[in-house]
Amino acid sequence: MTSSSFNQSMASPENLPLRDIPGDYGLPFFGPIKDRYDYFYNQGEDEFFRTRIAKYKSTVFRTNMPPGPFISSNSKVVAVLDSKSFPILFDTSKVEKKNLLDGTYMPSTAFFGGYRVCAFLDPSEPTHHALKSFFLSFLASSHKKFIPYLRNSLSDLFLNLETEISDEKTADFNTNSDNMAFDFVFRLLTGVHPSETKLKSKGSGYTDTWLALQLAPLGTLGLKYLPNFIDDIIHTIPLPFFIAKPGYKKLYKAVYESATSLLDEAESSGIKREEACHNLVFLAGFNAFGGMKVLFPSLIKWIGTAGESLHQRLAEEIRTVVKEEGDVTFSALERMPLMKSAVYEALRIQPPVPYQYASAKEDLVVESHDGAFEIKKGEIIFGFQPLATKDPEVFSNPEEFKADRFIGDGEKLLKYVYWSNGRETENPTADNKQCPAKDLVVLCSRIMLVEFFLRYDTFTVEIGKVALGASVKITSFTKAT
Repeated sequence: MTSSSFNQSMASPENLPLRDIPGDYGLPFFGPIKDRYDYFYNQGEDEFFRTRIAKYKSTVFRTNMPPGPFISSNSKVVAVLDSKSFPILFDTSKVEKKNLLDGTYMPSTAFFGGYRVCAFLDPSEPTHHALKSFFLSFLASSHKKFIPYLRNSLSDLFLNLETEISDEKTADFNTNSDNMAFDFVFRLLTGVHPSETKLKSKGSGYTDTWLALQLAPLGTLGLKYLPNFIDDIIHTIPLPFFIAKPGYKKLYKAVYESATSLLDEAESSGIKREEACHNLVFLAGFNAFGGMKVLFPSLIKWIGTAGESLHQRLAEEIRTVVKEEGDVTFSALERMPLMKSAVYEALRIQPPVPYQYASAKEDLVVESHDGAFEIKKGEIIFGFQPLATKDPEVFSNPEEFKADRFIGDGEKLLKYVYWSNGRETENPTADNKQCPAKDLVVLCSRIMLVEFFLRYDTFTVEIGKVALGASVKITSFTKAT
C-alpha cells in the first residue's frame, strides 16, 4: 500500500491532520541506554515524558522504554499519553497483548512454574479464555465473602496500627497493610488463613521477593548514595528466579494444598491442575496483592493529606448511611457518593498500574486531541497512564486531588479512568484484558475508607516514596466521637 492510499483508506474519522510520529530512538544500543538514564536518573519518570511532550508538541511520539540492553532486545515504542489516544491499548481487535504485561521484556517463565500465565496471554489464545473464565467464575462465586472477610482483616490492621502508634508514636502503614492484604487475598482464595498453613506470617515477604525480582528492571534500588552505574545493573542483567524459588515453592504448595475445591473446578473445566495453581498464585500474588500493595497506601496518602475537612464530610456520610442501613452492605456502599468519588479520584490521580503495552496487529491510525498518527503493524504501543488520566483536556485541575470530582455530572468522567486496563464504565470479560478483579479492587478501597471513618474522626500522615508508590506513616488517629 502506498502512503497516499494508506492516507485515503485510514484517514482520521474526525478529519484530524495525519502527522508523522515525532521523536526518534537514537543510535542502536546507545539510544536505549541514554533514554534509560534520562528515565531513571537524569529526569525521572514524569519529567521524562513531559519534556518530550513539550519538545515534540505532541502527546504521541517515539521513544525507547526501559530496560533496554541487555534485558530487552527491542525497546522501541510509540508512546500515547493523552486520554484520547490511550484507549487504543484496550482494543484487542487492533492490538495484541501477548507477552507484554511488563513491557518490552518478559520475566523468565521459571517465575510462574514454567507456564505463560493468563496475564501474558492474548485473548486470541484459547488458554486465555479458559483461564479468565475460571477467574471470573471464582470471583462471582465468592461475592458474599468479600465484605465480611475484608472487614475482619481490616479490624486486625487498625488494631496493629493503633498499637504501633501507642508504642512508637508512628505506625508503618505499608507493612501492616501488606500483611493485611496478603491474609485477605489468601483466605479469599483458599478459605483458610495463611497462619493455618506452613506460610505462617511469611507469605507477604515471600511474595515481595518474587515480585521484586520480576519488576526490578522497571525501577531503581532507591539508595541515595549508590552510584547510578551500579544501580543500573538491575536494568542490564535479569535477576535470577532461584533467589525467590524457596519462597515461591512454599506459596505454591500452600495454595495447592488449601484451594483443593477451586483446583477441582479448574480441572473439571479442562485446565491442568498444576497450571491452574500457578495461575492462582499469580492472580493472588501479582494481580491482587501486588495491586493492593500500591493502591492502599496511595489511597490513604491522598485522603490523609486532603485534611480534616474532607475527613469530617466522609465520616458524616459514612456513619449516617451505615446507621440507616444497619450495617456495611453492598447497598449501603452505593449510597455514599462522596466516598465512592474519593476512591475513583485516588485511582485516577495515581493508578496502581502506571504502564500499558500492546503490539499493533495491523497498520492503524491513532488520534490524539490535535492529530492523527499512523502506527505500523508490529510496532509496540506504550501508554503511561498517570498522564492519560491527568489530561487537562478532560479533567479540570488534573494534578489536584478533588474527592468530589465524580459526583453528579462528574460521573460522566468515569469513562476516562483507565486503571483496570479498560474504562471504569466497562466490565472484564473472558475475551478482553481488563482486570478480572476490577470490581473487587474498587470494593476493597471503598470498605477501607468506610472502616477507617467508622473508627476515626481524622488522622495525620507522613508521606515518602518507595519503589512501588507511596510510603505512608500514620502519625495520629483521632477516634470517632
